[in-house]
Amino acid sequence: MPHEQKRILIAGGGGFIGGHLAGALLAQGHQVVTADLKELDQWYQVHDQAENVVLNLEEKDACYKVTGGCDEIYNLACNMGGMGFIEFNKALCMISVLINSHLLMAARDLGVKRYFFASSACVYPDYRQGDADVMALKESDAYPAQPEDGYGWEKLFSERMCENFREDFGVNARVFRFHNVYGPFGTWDGGREKAPAALCRKVIEAADTGIHDIEIWGDGEQTRSFMYIDDCLNGVARLMASDHTQPLNLGRAELVSINGLLDIIEGFAGIELNRKYDLSKPQGVRGRNSDNNLIQETLGWEPEVDLATGLEKTYHWIKAQYDRRKSGESVVA
Repeated sequence: MPHEQKRILIAGGGGFIGGHLAGALLAQGHQVVTADLKELDQWYQVHDQAENVVLNLEEKDACYKVTGGCDEIYNLACNMGGMGFIEFNKALCMISVLINSHLLMAARDLGVKRYFFASSACVYPDYRQGDADVMALKESDAYPAQPEDGYGWEKLFSERMCENFREDFGVNARVFRFHNVYGPFGTWDGGREKAPAALCRKVIEAADTGIHDIEIWGDGEQTRSFMYIDDCLNGVARLMASDHTQPLNLGRAELVSINGLLDIIEGFAGIELNRKYDLSKPQGVRGRNSDNNLIQETLGWEPEVDLATGLEKTYHWIKAQYDRRKSGESVVA
């Protein structure tokens, strides 16, 4: 059955998830407006069929400008990156609250029918994540609140804004707490990349240079779960089609250590590296995993792509970008 055509705004459309989401919505026949602060040549994916707009969504007027005539808003826009970025850019991360505030106001005033906010597992308290063999985090574990300083507080506050705007003004908002989304067409160099992409790049560099040493932040035994981009898009579509309004986890319940992640990537490259552990570098919480009981109950589904499958696709994409850059091409990293 064909989808009803909608006009949809993707805030942060030049980013990793935003670029994939734009492609998916365009393929369904929707009119898509993608908005981002970065110049177009710095977007990870530019879809010619979309209305691509460069502006600063921290500004109220910009949010109202791009929201006009839209049926839905997907707010993916924020300052973020891996631990190396969010640890040292807490104020920049907090400023992103302006984006959600102004977009919610525009949604309220301009009659947007549905609103999506991309939250993060960084809303969960440090005191629940002190063990590598962590108990999977369920949605109610976010309170009493003690989220990641900066980025986590911004996400938790913005979740509350979505709930308050729904209660007070009838804004039909949905919230997912993303758990480490990865895949092709994402950040893989420069300081904002997350662990899967960073380790893929380091392994590729080691294979290329013949210097088989790799630096790992911490002791490598810290644990996480990682979700492939296809599952992210699938989950968002299911949530937006549902009547569920409370925050939900969106993550793959497949816990892995950073050392284990590297083991998988080394297998793709056919090499074994000498691991050098830097305990002085940011490591984040000791362990984090997604409890998927509530998403199974409400949406009848949970992320399905196993880590090895998603990592292999990501590794080969980053390898292609690395080779292009080495040959002198300009690539977005």
